[in-house]
Amino acid sequence: MSKRDYYDVLGVAKGASAEEIKKAYRKLAIKYHPDKNPDDKSAEDKFKEAAEAYEVLSSPEKKQRYDQFGHAGVGGAAGGGYGGGGGMNMEDIFSQFGDIFGGGGSPFDSFFGGGQSRGGGGRRVAKGTNLRIKVKLTLDEIAKGAEKKIKVNKQISCKACDGTGAKDKSSVSTCKTCGGSGSVRRVTNTILGQMQTTATCPTCHGSGQQITAKCNVCHGDGTVRGEETISINIPAGVSEGMQLSMAGKGNAAPNGGIPGDLIILIEEVPHETLKREGNNIVYDLHISIPDAALGASVEVPTIDGKAKIKIEPGTQSGKLLRLKGKGIPEVNSYHRGDQIIHVNIWTPKALNSEERALLEKLKESANFKPQPGKNDKSFFDRMKEYFE
Repeated sequence: MSKRDYYDVLGVAKGASAEEIKKAYRKLAIKYHPDKNPDDKSAEDKFKEAAEAYEVLSSPEKKQRYDQFGHAGVGGAAGGGYGGGGGMNMEDIFSQFGDIFGGGGSPFDSFFGGGQSRGGGGRRVAKGTNLRIKVKLTLDEIAKGAEKKIKVNKQISCKACDGTGAKDKSSVSTCKTCGGSGSVRRVTNTILGQMQTTATCPTCHGSGQQITAKCNVCHGDGTVRGEETISINIPAGVSEGMQLSMAGKGNAAPNGGIPGDLIILIEEVPHETLKREGNNIVYDLHISIPDAALGASVEVPTIDGKAKIKIEPGTQSGKLLRLKGKGIPEVNSYHRGDQIIHVNIWTPKALNSEERALLEKLKESANFKPQPGKNDKSFFDRMKEYFE
């Protein structure tokens, strides 16, 4: 099922400011919050959808990619593993509330005197750092899409303690300061009455747990250095400098927290004969003077293999021919660009006596004299006319 436009989800215009986006998300988060809509699957789905939209549109970098490429730019389309918010769970979502609602784990902590928020009791969950890698793609891989298996050296969850950082289960106890909630409440008397605020527990730093004996392998961190082979499905049509993200494939977080994301930077490997211009492919074809004058049938390379084209008699150097639909597909679209063939007439540098005599004779013919005004446009002028 296709995803809804993120701007439509939040109910804001494409040119909305960061403050307008934040305000719209805050309104939806309160409306569809699980604590306000218990056992309502529809409300929970809308709550997650709004969080996913905000996670992308609140980031200038992700917003720029989304505006340019749509869901594919942040991975919300093909490939099933990418996404600004596609891999978010409730812990990811509640971790946003510190910025949205001023530090509380949930807006309902203060609205309803709330106990613990969902998804881990409202505890603050650590998130691993993001990883950034470069993936080189040939023109053929860009045109057809590709699956790459990449070995990534990163922080992984410690297998000895399952990422908890504790020597064994008996070494983990509930934090006595916050009672396992990960946060502490403070009541302050003001001229307006008592004000209740929520802050991260200073003892357990929001985890809600205390470790009495650390793991011998990771020494209490819950992570160790290791290597993971990651399969990356890259959609067709990506371009140089484009970034994709895979949620949860970055560095593991301490003490069983949420892993970071893997950011994939696309690099294009230049093709030997074909050149990419946007979604179009440009090929420089060199033909002889006789072929240009008499016409010919020639083969040209394309990203789909060889293709035969007809050179009309009297073809001039600089003429542009088009093979419709032989270019690069647009990301997340069935539309493909074209292949543009730039015809160049090759002039021999050395002639034998017979060839020279023949050309000297042809030189006097009116048909072989230049005709000013018919072929005096530059290649760039002709390209401009073609695209207009």
